[in-house]
Amino acid sequence: MQKHSRRLKNWDKRYLWHPFTQMKEWVRQEPLVIDRAQGVYLIDTDGRRYIDGVSSLWVNVHGHKHPAIDAAIKKQMDKVSHSTLLGLANTPSVELSKELIAIAPRGLKKVFYSDNGSTSVEVALKMAYQYWQNTGQKNKRTLVHLQNSYHGDTLGSVSVGGIDLFHKVYRGLIFKTVTLKGRGWETVSDFERLLKKKSSSMAALVVEPLVQGAAGMLVYPRGVLKEFRRLCTKYNVFLIADEVATGFGRTGKMFACQHENVTPDFLCLAKGITGGYLPLAATLTTQKVYDGFVFNDRDQKKFFHGHTYTGNPLACAAALANLAVFKKERTLEKLAPKIKFLAQRLKMFYNLPSVVGIRQCGLMAGIELKSHFQDRGCVDVCQRLRDRGVILRPLGNVVVIMPPLAISVDELDALLKATYRVIKEYETK
Repeated sequence: MQKHSRRLKNWDKRYLWHPFTQMKEWVRQEPLVIDRAQGVYLIDTDGRRYIDGVSSLWVNVHGHKHPAIDAAIKKQMDKVSHSTLLGLANTPSVELSKELIAIAPRGLKKVFYSDNGSTSVEVALKMAYQYWQNTGQKNKRTLVHLQNSYHGDTLGSVSVGGIDLFHKVYRGLIFKTVTLKGRGWETVSDFERLLKKKSSSMAALVVEPLVQGAAGMLVYPRGVLKEFRRLCTKYNVFLIADEVATGFGRTGKMFACQHENVTPDFLCLAKGITGGYLPLAATLTTQKVYDGFVFNDRDQKKFFHGHTYTGNPLACAAALANLAVFKKERTLEKLAPKIKFLAQRLKMFYNLPSVVGIRQCGLMAGIELKSHFQDRGCVDVCQRLRDRGVILRPLGNVVVIMPPLAISVDELDALLKATYRVIKEYETK
């Protein structure tokens, strides 16, 4: 095993290019190569176990190797692994669309599949834009987004991104949008002022409901999302809710919009949709939007967008099993005590001089450290946590905690204790 592990690590350095990674630094380090997993634990090629504290980048829901999801994928493989949705339908994608509409905020009626979070937002942006063109309101072209927003890495999604660290280098490639300033209610006021002047040219507002994840788990005040909905309705502007990160139980409800009884015009889903098994995304929308694309074929007003693996049967089978596990295991009901425990235990981090802020929404949390941690400190903290059997990832000077929903209270306690100790040790080194 050790010989095989060394070989894999060498091959990684020689052949693989990692995302969001400075490879010059990467090749100096000892790569951690994950070989298998079980429950909330990842296991490396040397047999060491780690709590998956970020749900394998915010996707895993019920734990790794869940027997029901494993079985569903194997069963689907015995039927068909892929069949295009261009000109055909397939059983799992049809069944999943019905299930998604059943659990989504009321008023959403149609499902369009793609393959990741960025493309789910890209679909919503293009649909919103084309709807106004199709219906003769060609002046409505402007897309509006929040400061510190993140919606993915394809160019359309980058265009509505507000984090310079990720997006500045691509400014020459993207289209012009409007950024709302401030945070919370300041942003709402900015949006209302803009609407009063320019609503006739505005196509859509895109937001991350309740939590701006990639910005460092920024939580905005209760009522802000509902007010965005009210203003969009009043001024005839579409509301796009990017629930790629917040969907499927992360905030304590199936979708963050449900905390304020908000139905967006577009609901963008990915990450947890398959329970963390396979790439799949969905953009849900209303009958009104759908009807804006229903014309005679000669009018050429269909939605000109699609992906090769749109509605992939294996991924849809995994997603159906994921939703079934939510029901059978009462996942959302069991979350409440874990969320309460997390809130209580996070308070101890204020005892650490380096901690300047703690943010939490459901089972999503961010521990903000002093600004000097942004350069290297948070990275070092997360690296040291691996020696304690915990995998976390930083966002700037914020240590992000987002474990699988299946994590037990004891496992959550172990994760938090290890994080506390490592930050404390780092402070006194």
